[in-house]
Amino acid sequence: MSRFGVQVKKALGISAPELRGLAKEIGKDHALAARLWSSGIHEARILAALTDDPHLVTEDQMENWAADFDSWDVCDACCLNLFDHTPFAYKKAIEWSRREEEYVKRAAFALMAALAVHDKKASDKNFLEFLPIIKRESADDRNFVKKAVNWALRQIGKRNTALNRAAFETACEIRLIDSRPARWIAADALRELSSEQVQKRLLRVKK
Repeated sequence: MSRFGVQVKKALGISAPELRGLAKEIGKDHALAARLWSSGIHEARILAALTDDPHLVTEDQMENWAADFDSWDVCDACCLNLFDHTPFAYKKAIEWSRREEEYVKRAAFALMAALAVHDKKASDKNFLEFLPIIKRESADDRNFVKKAVNWALRQIGKRNTALNRAAFETACEIRLIDSRPARWIAADALRELSSEQVQKRLLRVKK
């Protein structure tokens, strides 16, 4: 876990498949999720994200949990399994993108990526509003932020043909920024967004 940049000070070594199995047995339990989170145990916090009820999550809870983030996997578990299903997801993605804390800023872009995949009914406008933010933060050289910015750009660009063009154009703009992380983000995104595999899938979706 440590080798992959995961916080191990309060970890038990329980695997992700085991945690998902436990979550399936438990179901949704907001009160239990709160107790699991307050334990401070790494896997308990991931389980909390898997078992909490997004309809009961408040904006204050999101802020408090985000302030506790100390590992990318806990951050991502919250964003991909819980926060993106709350009514505050788009607002927090924008707000957190300006935060200095590494994992809170990562959460902003993890939310953008999660929403691009999970919110099937959202209009393109929601994601077009994210693209200038992605460009603005593309020079952040912190590893977990840089990778999340790249992730958000790629997921938005894989949503449909119109967003693919917009994300591709944004990546071209990012490529011109005099910054190593920006150039890496742009090169990686351009490679995937223009790939034959992605283009074929987008054509199938369009049809």
